[in-house]
Amino acid sequence: MKTILILGSKPEPVLPPPESYTEVACANASGHSAERHDLPRPTFTAMTPIIATRIEAGRQSLEALAGLSTGTVYFLRDRNEGKRGFARLLHLIRMSRKKPVHRMQPFYLKRKLRTISYRHDRLVAVAPEEYDTLVENLCDRDPGILAQLQRKRPSTGVIALAMAIEQKRYDRYVLSGFNFELTHAYAINPVIETRGTTASSHAETDVMVMRYLARKTGNIFTTERTVHERADVPFLPGGIR
Repeated sequence: MKTILILGSKPEPVLPPPESYTEVACANASGHSAERHDLPRPTFTAMTPIIATRIEAGRQSLEALAGLSTGTVYFLRDRNEGKRGFARLLHLIRMSRKKPVHRMQPFYLKRKLRTISYRHDRLVAVAPEEYDTLVENLCDRDPGILAQLQRKRPSTGVIALAMAIEQKRYDRYVLSGFNFELTHAYAINPVIETRGTTASSHAETDVMVMRYLARKTGNIFTTERTVHERADVPFLPGGIR
């Protein structure tokens, strides 16, 4: 049975036994946890543009990835790139004040990863309409989920799960390192102080998508109690390591 472990970046991930999975996929800087716990080199890592920005959370993530490696980097392009006309102009002006537009591009991410000796076999840019549509279609365009996706899109970790399912290479998927919070294993997320809460804005969407996909496929499991209790994802048979 070919199993992929989808590893989130939350502190102290509850990991499955090494013999229970064959590959690992990461989201943003969760490769830090993979390295710390001696997991296999990630087959792929989904990354957002924040990694290449000067935003504190992005700087933290970049530092956590120093010296690590992955197979493919899937660069999830900025969701606001799809704006057109005056709306796009306003967006570019607004973003240029926070993070120069060139830092949102694949070539800049490649350059930043090179500066920290992060190695990857290839980098693939994925347009927002591609990964958004992927999640929508995997959830069979369920009206309730579509409505929630309009309010808030999924986290990078859930998109990594969707990308693994789309590849049709695996018989089973295991979710570890998820807790629906803003906490990270490698640093204190500055967004927690800014928002005054540890709750992730992606939480409700992630819960809905995880629950739907777990019920639909019957081959998604978790090692995390929070994921089991909130998203009704079954525990992985055989326990944890």
